[in-house]
Amino acid sequence: MLEQLRTEAASDVEFQGLLAGRRARPHPASPSVEVPEPAAAQEFLRTAPRPEPATGPVPEPPEGTLGVAGLLRAYAAGGADPVVVVEDVLAATGPDGPAPTAFLAVCAGAREAARESSRRWTSGQARPLEGIPFGVKDIVDVAGTVVTCGSHQTGDRVATSDATVVARLRAAGAIPVVMTATTEFACGLAVNARYGAVENPWRPGRWTGGSSTGSAAAVAARVLPFALGTDTGGSVRVPSALCGITGLKPTHGLVPRTGVAALSWTLDHVGPMTRSAADAALVLSVVTGPDGSDPTAAHDVPRVGPAQVWAQSGLVGRRIGRVRGWFEERCDAAVVAAVDAAVEVLRAHGALVVDVDLPTAGDAYADALVVLSGELTATQEANVERLELFDAGTRKRLGRGAAASAADYLRALRGRAVAQREQLAVMDAAGVDVLLTPGVGTTAPHLDDLSTDVDGERVPLQEIVPRNTSSFNLTGFPALVVPAGRGRDDLPVAVQFVARPFAEAVLLGVGVGFQSVTEHHLAAPPGLVAVVPA
Repeated sequence: MLEQLRTEAASDVEFQGLLAGRRARPHPASPSVEVPEPAAAQEFLRTAPRPEPATGPVPEPPEGTLGVAGLLRAYAAGGADPVVVVEDVLAATGPDGPAPTAFLAVCAGAREAARESSRRWTSGQARPLEGIPFGVKDIVDVAGTVVTCGSHQTGDRVATSDATVVARLRAAGAIPVVMTATTEFACGLAVNARYGAVENPWRPGRWTGGSSTGSAAAVAARVLPFALGTDTGGSVRVPSALCGITGLKPTHGLVPRTGVAALSWTLDHVGPMTRSAADAALVLSVVTGPDGSDPTAAHDVPRVGPAQVWAQSGLVGRRIGRVRGWFEERCDAAVVAAVDAAVEVLRAHGALVVDVDLPTAGDAYADALVVLSGELTATQEANVERLELFDAGTRKRLGRGAAASAADYLRALRGRAVAQREQLAVMDAAGVDVLLTPGVGTTAPHLDDLSTDVDGERVPLQEIVPRNTSSFNLTGFPALVVPAGRGRDDLPVAVQFVARPFAEAVLLGVGVGFQSVTEHHLAAPPGLVAVVPA
């Protein structure tokens, strides 16, 4: 079966050209040039300096914060009850709800957890996220709940225990309510072979972006205050950008992945998808740190909670590097204009913005694709005898993994260390706190032909959609997308901020600062009424 995949991959012109290009640009062999070993990239993250956490009392979230913080205020004031909220969420996940294709199954124990949260609010024993309902991407285990990874391969598998990230959210009082749709194994076609496509709440016939399709739609449609996603090439940030919400890919290893189906162990991240950066900070504060099971989970991680983020949330004096070149080359002019507008906002509120470049960004993109394809083929090796059960998108990626040689894979892992060093060197040389790029170079793709619009031209979505996100999966640097306005078709566009490893407090602080002086994140799809109070 692997030989069949290799044969099919021979006709994949795009991937064969990518491999040929990287083979033509090998890492220097001169003894005067240091060539990192493949393991150097993980060592880079393991030994990256951890910022000193800010100290002091935990403040209230900023007024006007949507979703998580707003609902916590409503509970505390007695204006909402977890039992009622969870029932409202469940009612909105049905076929007549605002995002009917986003939801797959009700999580076991949701109603019981809501009653316990109600009791805790009444008795003064509320935990940090008490009673906050959330969605879970269908590759993340929730005990007693069917988790299918969006595939016919899995049948109706019932998870026996919670993933670490779900268990930690439960311990903080949050309630997993519903499983949200995904592309197959987080890498398949936009039109999922088992469940179909998830339409973008902003416009029928447009896609959410993938692979955290249902999580993005659920938050954008105001059914849930937040949802969990995973990000291997942009799968939190891309759908967040295309659906007008906020998405965080933390530093690689900050959030353990135990209980999350693997796509690429080198590139996989778990992150929150929220209505605001302030909400992302609240969620992140309870899910970080090693769990003793995930070997890639980082130790000695800094505290990232509300106090740390609010302490970093001013824009005055922030130094931001706008990345030119690769990241803006395949962008619709309206997206670049949104970045221009964001730069003006940042400067108007005290930030210094300078232009920078990452010369090997194209190589990093190619290396990320090789790593993802190779590791996917390894993780799915047991299933390749049943190729007919995979959808065409997953099968294409499996073929790419089978076609890449061991040398291709190891070259890409070496490229990971090169990209890490370059990104850090560019930030250090320019003296910037964060980098700024377009989030995605276009607006939501068309589902009828899986194309997207770039300056009036219809382009296959895979040429554009993962272009600005994948290299930060390769390096493992934390990245945040926030809404930044509308494109030429009046659909959401976003900008992306990227920080040094484990500098989530700085990253989210910039996001909070930007959202405190803009209103893009407040916009909702037309005609929607929020299910969960703000």
